[in-house]
Amino acid sequence: MATIYEVSKAAGVSLATVSRVMNGNVRVSERTRDKVLKAMTELGYKPNAIAQSLASNCSNSVGLLVSALHGSFFGDMMSTVENVLRKAGKHVVITAGHSDEEKEKQAIEFLLDRRCDALILHAEAVSDEYLLELAKGDAQIILINRKIDAISERCFYTDNELGGYLATKAALDAGHKDIAYISGPLFKSDAKERLAGHQSALAEANIAFNDALLVEGGYHEAEGAQGLEQLYRTKHKFSALICANDEMASGAMTAARELGIAIPEQLSIIGFDNVLFARYLYPKLTTIDNPIRLMGEAAAHWVLAHVYQQRGVAEPRNLFAPSLVARDSLVSAP
Repeated sequence: MATIYEVSKAAGVSLATVSRVMNGNVRVSERTRDKVLKAMTELGYKPNAIAQSLASNCSNSVGLLVSALHGSFFGDMMSTVENVLRKAGKHVVITAGHSDEEKEKQAIEFLLDRRCDALILHAEAVSDEYLLELAKGDAQIILINRKIDAISERCFYTDNELGGYLATKAALDAGHKDIAYISGPLFKSDAKERLAGHQSALAEANIAFNDALLVEGGYHEAEGAQGLEQLYRTKHKFSALICANDEMASGAMTAARELGIAIPEQLSIIGFDNVLFARYLYPKLTTIDNPIRLMGEAAAHWVLAHVYQQRGVAEPRNLFAPSLVARDSLVSAP
């Protein structure tokens, strides 16, 4: 195998110049860069990525922590981040934290051990204090779907409370007054914020929040189905159901059919996220668009601009507004 010394000799340049070409240093002229690249090709030289990262303190890799490796929401986030960074010549190392504090910490340590230049984190269980301490380290920390005031410039998030409000306001505007709600796990900030938005819309309409019409779910289809069954066992009447994500809405729709409940004639259902399958459910799901792709793009562009100092990258915005996507699962109250 050819060595860097042989490349420098064949190109007629110094070892330092070859190193600068390998690391993408802008202080190398195009003519010199072409000579070095030609020599590398002719000699079949392949740089050792680990040695490069140790020498340059840059691995050209970005760590990405997600809560789960399945589901449309995280699939959209992973594919968007990877696509933006891959186009810029960077690679993404992905791991999952499963919304568990210890597992999230282990996953973050795994990414740090891989010498990632930056970490994009969808972290739900670790504390703000842990993340702030982490942000003092060498690797840049970027958060998705979470805001910490002290590092707000590197946080990319949606207004979850507004999203919860818009979902319930849509049901109210359709004449529904008895509205049930299946939340996400209430230890998660986004779940709490969406529920707060739901309660705010009810209060604005002078409708008292009924604890009996609230079920805490877990953002999965099975919990949506179980939640609907639990709500119907209470014997409290409701003509609309708000689910804190589309997966639970899908599960609730399946359970409703099994109970002989016609959707939307007898029960209107609204989800949250606007994942791909929402438009293919029957009836098509009315939902809240949660722009996770835009958040993923913003986080990746921040890394390119602030970690890799790439020019021409627009400064991304941090806060993203949710919006109602009206489809067929919401109709006027019977």
